[in-house]
Amino acid sequence: MVKTGYSVKPIRKTFLPFHRPLLGAEEEEEVIRTLRSGWLTTGARTQEFEKTFAEYIGCRHAIGLNSGTAGLHLALVALGIGEGDEVVTTPITFPATANVIVHQRACPIFADIEPETLNIDPNEIEKKVTPRTKAIIPVHLAGYPCDMDKIAAIARKYDLKVIEDAAHAVETEYRGRKVGVLGDAAAFSFYATKNITTGEGGMLTTNDNTLAEKVAILRLHGISRDAWKRYGHEGYKHWDTLYPGYKYNMFDIQAAIGIHQLKKVEKFLRIRKKYMEMYDNAFSSIPEIKLPPRGKDIKHAHYLYIIQVKTEALTADRDTIMNAIQAENIGIGIHFRALHLQPYYRNSYNYKPGDFPNAEYASDRVISLPLYPAMTEEDAADVINAVQKVIQRYRKKVQLKK
Repeated sequence: MVKTGYSVKPIRKTFLPFHRPLLGAEEEEEVIRTLRSGWLTTGARTQEFEKTFAEYIGCRHAIGLNSGTAGLHLALVALGIGEGDEVVTTPITFPATANVIVHQRACPIFADIEPETLNIDPNEIEKKVTPRTKAIIPVHLAGYPCDMDKIAAIARKYDLKVIEDAAHAVETEYRGRKVGVLGDAAAFSFYATKNITTGEGGMLTTNDNTLAEKVAILRLHGISRDAWKRYGHEGYKHWDTLYPGYKYNMFDIQAAIGIHQLKKVEKFLRIRKKYMEMYDNAFSSIPEIKLPPRGKDIKHAHYLYIIQVKTEALTADRDTIMNAIQAENIGIGIHFRALHLQPYYRNSYNYKPGDFPNAEYASDRVISLPLYPAMTEEDAADVINAVQKVIQRYRKKVQLKK
C-alpha cells in the first residue's frame, strides 16, 4: 500500500530522473556491427529502419531524418507552404511545431485547445481559417490522438494540407487507424526521451509518392542521389542539385539503434500502461488533481503522464508544487507552457494573456510525472508517495469535491 503523509526526509534517497532510455545488448551489437562495416552515414541500415517503420505504421513511405523537427519542416517545404501563408496549430506544444512555420516565412496561427485532452480544438481551428490559410498541424499531445475526422473535414472544406505532429505518438491509433497516415504527412521523433529512441532522429511518413520523393531529395542537400548510391558497385554516377535542400538525413548509427527499439515498442508500451494504471488508481481520489484523458476508439501511446494540479484548491502555484515534488527526489517535466505567451511569439505576433483561455489554464497547471520502461514498480510507488505528500502539504482546509 502506498503510504502518505508529510515528513522532512525526501521520499527517495536517490534522484529518479524524469526519463531514462532502455537500451539492450541488441542495440549495442548492431551499433558495433555498423561501426565495423565501414559505412556510418545514410545507407543500408537506414533503409531497413525506414522499411520496418513504414510496415509498423502501415504507410507507403517512411523517410529517415535527423529529427522530428526536420520532418515538420520538410513537410512544409515539400507542400509549398511559404511566405505569407498561414498555418494553424496549437499553443500547447514544443516550440519546434511553430518554429518551422516561421522558418518558412509563413505565419503560425494558434487555436485554443480542448480542456480535457489538451489537444487542438477542431471548432477553434475553423474559426481561424482565412483565405491565406494553407495547412493545419495538429499535435497528438502525450500520445493521445487529436480528433482527426473533424480536422480532416475542415481540411477538405477549405482545401488545406494536414501535417501530423506525431512526435509523441509512435504507437497511437485513432478509430482503428495508425497515426502517421491520417493527413498528408506526419513527423515522428526519436529523441532521447521518446518512446523509442535513436538518440536524435526522426521519421516522416506519407502515402503521397510525389511528396515522399521530394522529401527524400530535400533531406540531403537537394541532390539527386544519396552518397551510398553514388559510390556503389554499379560505378560512379553524377548527381544534380534539384532543390536548395538541407542536411536532415538520418545516418546508419542512429538507424542501428532504431531497428531494435522498434522491435520493443509494444513491450515498452505495456510497461508504461502498468505504471499509468498505478498512477490512475492512486490519484483518482485526489480532487486537486485532474487526470490525463482516456478515450474510446483510440490507442493511447502514453508517452507522458500529465496531471493538472488545481491550484485554485491549493495554497501554492504549480511551480511551487513542481519544486516540492523535485525536492522529494522525483524528476518532473512541463508539457507545455503556452507558446503564444513565450517572448518571441508574444512580441512578434501580438499575442496576449486571455487569447486562449483553455491553453493558459493548462499552461499554469500541468506537471508531467516519470513514465518509462526503465522504471520499476518501486519507482512508480515513490512518485505516487511524493505527489500525495506534496498535495497534502499544500491542500486548503476546504477541499474540492471529486
